[in-house]
Amino acid sequence: MSGSSFAPDTAVLVLEDGRAFRGSVFGAAGQTLGEAVFSTGMTGYQETLTDPSYHRQIVVATAPQIGNTGWNGEDNESVGPDGDAAGSRIWVAGFVVRDPSRRTSSWRATGSLQDELERQNVVGIAGIDTRALVRHLRTRGSMKAGVFSGDALPYNGADIDVAALVDRVRNQPSMLGANLAREVTTESGYVVEPDGDVRFEVAAVDLGIKSNTPRMLASRGIRVHVLPATAALHDILDLKAAGVFLSNGPGDPATADDIVHLTKEVLGQGLPLFGICFGNQILGRALGLNTYKMKFGHRGINIPVVEHDTGRIAITAQNHGFALEGEAGQEFDTPFGRAVISHTCANDGAVEGVRLLDGSAFSVQYHPEAAAGPHDAAYLFDRFASLLEGDKN
Repeated sequence: MSGSSFAPDTAVLVLEDGRAFRGSVFGAAGQTLGEAVFSTGMTGYQETLTDPSYHRQIVVATAPQIGNTGWNGEDNESVGPDGDAAGSRIWVAGFVVRDPSRRTSSWRATGSLQDELERQNVVGIAGIDTRALVRHLRTRGSMKAGVFSGDALPYNGADIDVAALVDRVRNQPSMLGANLAREVTTESGYVVEPDGDVRFEVAAVDLGIKSNTPRMLASRGIRVHVLPATAALHDILDLKAAGVFLSNGPGDPATADDIVHLTKEVLGQGLPLFGICFGNQILGRALGLNTYKMKFGHRGINIPVVEHDTGRIAITAQNHGFALEGEAGQEFDTPFGRAVISHTCANDGAVEGVRLLDGSAFSVQYHPEAAAGPHDAAYLFDRFASLLEGDKN
């Protein structure tokens, strides 16, 4: 910082289109690169930060004050490579907030958000006009970005060399074409035991699974075998699994050909299948649909979804920047029978669910485990349990 007139805690957020926002260090100082996206959740920042689906993304919080409930050891949505809670980590590339809380005000807190970001070396920025930033991203779309502070800040005379930072941002890989599931998946797999007696065994393919998802299955008497994204059909068959679950996860679904191939093999075996988020895109691709990158995606815990069979509207938790192509109620042929676009977003019509008409496989684009988020969609785990019992209605 020598030769500059800026405070030592100066931080800069730079977008690939050249827009820059100056603020102060939040968390660790340094450099981070990723895709700038915004999340509309008013609560649940810990669950967001630890969600593997946010890998390589710089998350902008639209809620003005963040950090008032601190950090605790119970609300993390990631686990270690072998399913151990002690191995949980923050997955976001960076965090952008308006007003970090000066005080932690929760009896559950074991520390502050600032301290946890710093401990895990997560680079963030505070004190910027997040309203202006979100309006910019909503107009121009999610884009490459970087947060820079400390020794990562280059200077041109007495001022920050923003042009040099823009070059760093633009030279990073794009989220379009990014194959990230293998970067977040479990290494060898693990088992989550059910509450009480074992009703079914299910193979859950970990594409970036959140820790509450196996718990939701386990609460329904399901022993969950969490398998790595590299799993093959014989790994599933060896378990004598009654069904297969495809998890959420990061990256471009168009790159996940191996997982799509596995899904086709599972469908060919007639095994019941349930997918969420990234898993919805994988099932859609296996049924012959294409995917595309959304302008700014859906991220938050207040997104309305219409289930077209019933007309029911659920308020859902979501995090996705890609979606399936299709229209509400559209029916189409697949190698596994007729299928239908079962759910769409009430805001913009984006595809939010697909299913085979025979009832053997279904998926949704949102997060029914609701961590964090509303509980409107928890019934989908009951629907999967019913499917495992042989009820395809």
